[in-house]
Amino acid sequence: MSIAVDGPDTVAEIQPTFAELVSAFARIGLMSFGGPAAQIALMHKICVEEKRWIDEDRYLHALNYCMLLPGPEAQQLATYIGWLLHGVRGGIVAGLLFVLPGLAVILGLSSLYALYQEASLVTGLFFGLKAAVLAIVVEAVVRIGKRALKSGFHHGLAAAAFIALFFFSLPFPLVVLAAAMIGLIHARGVPSAAIDISEEVRARPPLLGQFATLLFWVAVWLAPLPLLWLLLPETALPEVQTFFSKMALVTFGGAYAVLAYVAQVAVDHYAWLKPGEMLDGLALAETTPGPLVLVLSYVGFLAGFRQSGVLNPLVGGLLGGVIAAWATFIPSFIWIFAGAPYIERLRGNRLLSAALSAITAAVVGVILNLAVWFALHVIFTRVEPVNLASFGPLSLSVPLPVWSSLDWQALVIALVAAVMIFRFHLGIGKTLVVAGLLGLAARFLL
Repeated sequence: MSIAVDGPDTVAEIQPTFAELVSAFARIGLMSFGGPAAQIALMHKICVEEKRWIDEDRYLHALNYCMLLPGPEAQQLATYIGWLLHGVRGGIVAGLLFVLPGLAVILGLSSLYALYQEASLVTGLFFGLKAAVLAIVVEAVVRIGKRALKSGFHHGLAAAAFIALFFFSLPFPLVVLAAAMIGLIHARGVPSAAIDISEEVRARPPLLGQFATLLFWVAVWLAPLPLLWLLLPETALPEVQTFFSKMALVTFGGAYAVLAYVAQVAVDHYAWLKPGEMLDGLALAETTPGPLVLVLSYVGFLAGFRQSGVLNPLVGGLLGGVIAAWATFIPSFIWIFAGAPYIERLRGNRLLSAALSAITAAVVGVILNLAVWFALHVIFTRVEPVNLASFGPLSLSVPLPVWSSLDWQALVIALVAAVMIFRFHLGIGKTLVVAGLLGLAARFLL
């Protein structure tokens, strides 16, 4: 087995036809519930165990590469496998089929949410789902923390990231960059480990061809932006494309790592959402196939729906959801098609590995901040910031709940969800179904 630097070659015992590739990734796209861990396991089961299209080593090599990149690693892995088996068209089809079923579902659910949000049935359902999401996010902190926090240094980075976000409200991208720099500085005193890299990967790809590929995909990614500013400047759509394009470059750690920052900007700066609606969106995304980061399409939908200008609100919402998905997922094709040969050659670079491990550690603190933020807004109906001190441009503040606003129904549902996940190890789907039913019961019977 071998892989050419400028494109895929024979990579497995069994080479699928293009139709077989399309069929398999359509199946994966429809079944990919449960977050990136479940999605990565599903692709392994189908592509390695059932179909034998690639072997174990090749799959793990591809997965390790995708873990280095910003954005949804499961979608990037699907794109990588498709590219490996059928070139650029295989990568495009695999990457799109991994996202499109979930995108269609999230847009449909977002439409129902925007149109019928005040209905008692919808309100009760989402009340239960929001409480369950709290337990899911806490489980994500525990799971990712066990994998990422390998030393006291990494524990310190996670704590510092949490403090920077929760107490000082520093921007998420700044925290990520600071963590990378600290990791680089720390790595200078740590001996490097030898990593075996194949001769094919060591070979330098054609610079001009890779640069042309990079320019093409960047142009595809940003193509809607000038049209939106020119044709629909009075809508939220140009700002949706601009904001989520920036997010696509810093989304190390997946959806959980950026949700608090997205919620802060979408609520406080753009006024696209109300504070509790971000929790509703995460609950929606948890119930759909595909990457959890599809919650950003929900945000884009509400932005386009509420600031639609001359467009029909529903049309504006659908465009907003599609534009948010475009800005979020197209960069994954850039990383695979243009950057894969170069980044593969850097797998043995000690400084790069140190920076990425530091970012991963900081992401644990970021997700912990998200968990605390969710807990405060789920369990209490009123949360008020208290300013403790100021240090020049920085202010030390703490969001404190109003204890009289405790929602005991939400607390009970969250505890039930936590028991289902941590004690009985039930799946996200079953937990959300039970929580949704409890939410309906709380609204109609209590």
